[in-house]
Amino acid sequence: MRLIGEEGQQLGIKATEEARTYAYGKGLDLVEVAPQNDPPVAKVMDYGKYRYEQEQKAKQARKNQVQIHVKEIKLRPKIGQHDYETKMGHVQRFLNQRAKVKVTIMFRGREREHPDRGRDLLMRLADDVKELGLIEAQPLLEGRNMTMVLAPTKNAGVKRDAETQEKLGSKEEVQGDRNGEADAPEGGAEPQPRAEVAESEAGVQQGTAGLAG
Repeated sequence: MRLIGEEGQQLGIKATEEARTYAYGKGLDLVEVAPQNDPPVAKVMDYGKYRYEQEQKAKQARKNQVQIHVKEIKLRPKIGQHDYETKMGHVQRFLNQRAKVKVTIMFRGREREHPDRGRDLLMRLADDVKELGLIEAQPLLEGRNMTMVLAPTKNAGVKRDAETQEKLGSKEEVQGDRNGEADAPEGGAEPQPRAEVAESEAGVQQGTAGLAG
């Protein structure tokens, strides 16, 4: 086999037993990295450390992957204006969450004879949400359904992120105010010392008792 040393150096063609003896002599492992080659290639390494590094690389790669979520909205060709606006609101919300949206028009009975109405509805929706979504898959008729896929634009979620930051900023300001001095009494009145307040309350109680007598 062709042997590669622990530092990546080429050690030439070695018998398997000779290569194993070399690796074990350095307290390392002999790992076959290209068994399909002729001759096969083996490398001297710390196999436990190698596996750990590979797992960390795979973990980091999964973390860096952008997860794409696909939401679905279903419409009827004869949808009313109010229901249409409600459905459009859902589409906008999904796009602002940076999710793709699959919009499905469901045809029933004789509605299937007018697929153009479904296509027109899909294109109208795409135009109404064009600031947030663009057509990734054009309207396609499949059996009784016509589908279209919208993908979020770079503007999708920007307003939501800004509103979130504004809310967080307002919360921090309120907490900052509470950590400062207490609010002044209304009407510019001076706060009374605790002892004076107690005496005042006692005087009121005595006066009340005198009236009762």
